[in-house]
Amino acid sequence: MRNYQLVLVLRNSLNEASRKKILDTVKSWIKGAKFEKEEEWGEKPLSYAIKGQDSAFFVNYLFETKDNIEKDFEKRLLAQDEVVRHLLLRGK
Repeated sequence: MRNYQLVLVLRNSLNEASRKKILDTVKSWIKGAKFEKEEEWGEKPLSYAIKGQDSAFFVNYLFETKDNIEKDFEKRLLAQDEVVRHLLLRGK
């Protein structure tokens, strides 16, 4: 089993329903994952403006999976306008 951490930085202009929809979509892209922790860190100011945003909504996921993450997973994240930035870390 491989452990991963995924931090998503979402546009702060999203309403709750839109945010939930994009988070469910991202989770569905990770097949066979067991999510250990799902934390919403809330809206926080950014150190510098990213895509015209001075603040953003942060979400943190800790999960493990038997399979490798699909190669196009990060490309899919980059294609989403709602996701301002992301960080995917593989644990030991």
